[in-house]
Amino acid sequence: MRERRTIVDAWWYIILLIWSVTILFPMIWVFYESLKTNQEFFQSVWNLPRDLQWTNYKGSWHKYGIGSAMVNTVYYVGASLVIGTFLTAINAYVLTRLEFRGRKLMWAVIMLSLFLPGINALIPQYILMRDLHLTNSLTGIIILDSFSESAFYLMMLSGFMQSLPKELEESGAIDGASIFQIFFKIIMPLSTAGIVTVAIFKCLALYNNFLGPFIYLGDPDKYTIGVAMYQASQIMQYKADWVTLFAGLMITMIPLIFMYIFLQRRIMEGATLGAVKG
Repeated sequence: MRERRTIVDAWWYIILLIWSVTILFPMIWVFYESLKTNQEFFQSVWNLPRDLQWTNYKGSWHKYGIGSAMVNTVYYVGASLVIGTFLTAINAYVLTRLEFRGRKLMWAVIMLSLFLPGINALIPQYILMRDLHLTNSLTGIIILDSFSESAFYLMMLSGFMQSLPKELEESGAIDGASIFQIFFKIIMPLSTAGIVTVAIFKCLALYNNFLGPFIYLGDPDKYTIGVAMYQASQIMQYKADWVTLFAGLMITMIPLIFMYIFLQRRIMEGATLGAVKG
């Protein structure tokens, strides 16, 4: 028993070491590089800064339009998150709790989508967005991402709804409740844990989404934070102001760091609960 515990502890130390090397160390390195001068950066990328250059953050905020990009990102993520999570909840309810002809076929098609690369739909998707005049529009990519259902989120939320007793819906129907009333007053409140978990994962994915905004947004005033930082990195081909770029990267990571700190336990509990219920 003691030998087994020693092996488990050793594995935990190995995992912690890998996590530190691959995630924690690069973040710390970017942070202290963002506090250097350009001269110090080119002299050595490993030495610590002599004087902390907090002005790099101010310069990055104004030079790369991070302020407006953050506002665009909040609008894009917030609207897509609310609409997309609501639609995922409805889809999970219909496919999990309602009996109708073709339900198994729909599930089979959804499962098939897991094996098809999403890049295959890029060209017809772009043509559709162009013909609907939704390109170069934040509202356009909000509509696109809100209605683009993910089989992963659908399966996760279905695991929560599947575990609810069928008698709850039957009692609601006996009392004269409609399908919508049963969904909003019974199923949704009891599936709050699953909905919140899906919303957190969706929020992280939307904030980190680069390809969609990069393809459909051409106006710099409409860039999300990912596209804005990509454009800033392209400027480095002509102007070597790396410390300001690192400062911008740290600003973009701050929301994710806070989400990790405050929502880590919620994510783990929700994912575990969904696995047990599924």
